[in-house]
Amino acid sequence: MKLIVPEHHVKASGHYSPGVLSNGTLYISGQLPNDAETGALPDGIEAQTRACLNKIDAVLHAAGLTRDKVVMCRAYIADSALWDPVNRVYAEFFGGHKPARIIVPTKDLRPGLLIEIEAVAEAENA
Repeated sequence: MKLIVPEHHVKASGHYSPGVLSNGTLYISGQLPNDAETGALPDGIEAQTRACLNKIDAVLHAAGLTRDKVVMCRAYIADSALWDPVNRVYAEFFGGHKPARIIVPTKDLRPGLLIEIEAVAEAENA
């Protein structure tokens, strides 16, 4: 097992690693949209979704992988009404690559937080 931490990652407040590489699989912890330096949240669901996906990209890069190795994503959203804009940004991010995915509407995300995304990637040769 190898812990994966992106170069510009700010220490998490919780007890977890941004990524864990184990037996050919990279498990990426839920990524929040807050700015790594200031902690500020971007305005709106599109910007927050992009921020989460960019953080996933950073963990992938730190493991020597690219987004086409992602096999599964889980997105937790603050309201089911956010599904369409999340789907649009997600589709732009992945392009023709279509990992398995679930979007889970939930409540009680932190104040101002609209989304959190986790991922699993294939890393056999990493």
